Amino acid sequence: FLLGYINYNGIETNVNKQKAFELYQKAAELGNIIAQLELADIYIHGKGIGKNYIKAFELSEKLAKEGIPNAINRFGYCYELGIGTDINMQKAFELYQKAADLGNIRAQCNLALMYKNGTCTETDYYKAFELINKSAAEGLSAGINLLGYFYNNGFGTEINIKKAFELYQKAANLGNSIAQFNLASMYEYGENNEIEKNINKAIYWYNKSAEQGDMDAQNKLENSNSVYLFGYFNCKGIGIDIDNQKTFGLYKKAAELENIAAQLELADIYIHGKGIGKNYIKAFELSEKLTKEGNPNAINRLGYCYKHGVGTDINTEKAFELYQKAANLGNMRAQCNLALMYKDGSGINVDYKKTFGLLKKPAEEEHSVGMNLLGYCYHFGIGTSINLQKALELYQKSAKLGNCYAQYNLGAMYENGEGVEIDIDQAIFWYKKSAEKGNEGAQIRLYYLLI
Repeated sequence: FLLGYINYNGIETNVNKQKAFELYQKAAELGNIIAQLELADIYIHGKGIGKNYIKAFELSEKLAKEGIPNAINRFGYCYELGIGTDINMQKAFELYQKAADLGNIRAQCNLALMYKNGTCTETDYYKAFELINKSAAEGLSAGINLLGYFYNNGFGTEINIKKAFELYQKAANLGNSIAQFNLASMYEYGENNEIEKNINKAIYWYNKSAEQGDMDAQNKLENSNSVYLFGYFNCKGIGIDIDNQKTFGLYKKAAELENIAAQLELADIYIHGKGIGKNYIKAFELSEKLTKEGNPNAINRLGYCYKHGVGTDINTEKAFELYQKAANLGNMRAQCNLALMYKDGSGINVDYKKTFGLLKKPAEEEHSVGMNLLGYCYHFGIGTSINLQKALELYQKSAKLGNCYAQYNLGAMYENGEGVEIDIDQAIFWYKKSAEKGNEGAQIRLYYLLI
């Protein structure tokens, strides 16, 4: 039996489940009870060999008749799930009860779940809680996890999120895959604001759980939307410090899972080099791929690539066509880009009226770039009469949404007293906001105002 155990768990040797099975089988034939129990488990779960429910049932029945608590519990498990026999919940309940009375901590967990769910007995959360407490007190990871679940949901006890968290953590550290999933979930969502969100810890524990075959964890990690959101949280510092390198890795994984939002973010990262070196070729290829699929954001970005020579030669006519196409599809950023081309006469004749008209829609939708540019039109009379009050209002709205150009423009209006009384403190405030985002003009103005 020990040789089988050593091979099965890879103790000072490589894991060899086939050899372990053969050694367990030999020990079982020699009457070794532990080997027979392990063999029944192997037949149920097919670890290293094909499953054999009939043999699992027969071995469990034989050992249960000999009064072995582990076998009685496993025999109940066979009846509960229909392993090698018909499902018989009443029989399962009786066997779990018998094994639990003999002190089997696994049976105490199984029986607790039957009391919780009202299976072959009336629902009794307090009885379930009492049984789980016993199992957890003996250090069984499944019992510790279930006790955490009871505290988390208030079964037979008051809800205690912190206690649940501690128990999930304890069971997770003991290798319980369900507890690892539960712990990851608490880190992901920040459970009632009592547990601090930590997306990287959530990913760590989802990975741990998935490695052990937990399907929920595997689905979480293979769900492109979940992976994208983890990347987004890292990018924006939601529940975690901003980490551009991890953001890139997660967006890349989600992009490989064909998540369109992640592919768009990845193209943006390749253009601006957030967390990694710039890669204009990949940015262009991703934008082109998504453009062929008709994605308006990608069409706009491909236009940007042609306008600025990102991964391709500059082609302002092609850029104009793509901006026009995306703008017609309702893409507000493309409407802004197209407006700028009409303003500058890039790829088209200068048309200030067209510029002004294009910017109205994104500004009405409170798009920060659109509001800033429309404010600029009112500021300098592009396609409309100069209206400093209107310009100030639009800059303010856009600046509050974090647009660094609007923050600079607002700072300049306060510095120069345009549409508002001169207020150097306000000018410095907005220049600082803009400078923190890397705006060089704001950094220069700050230098002169603060020396």
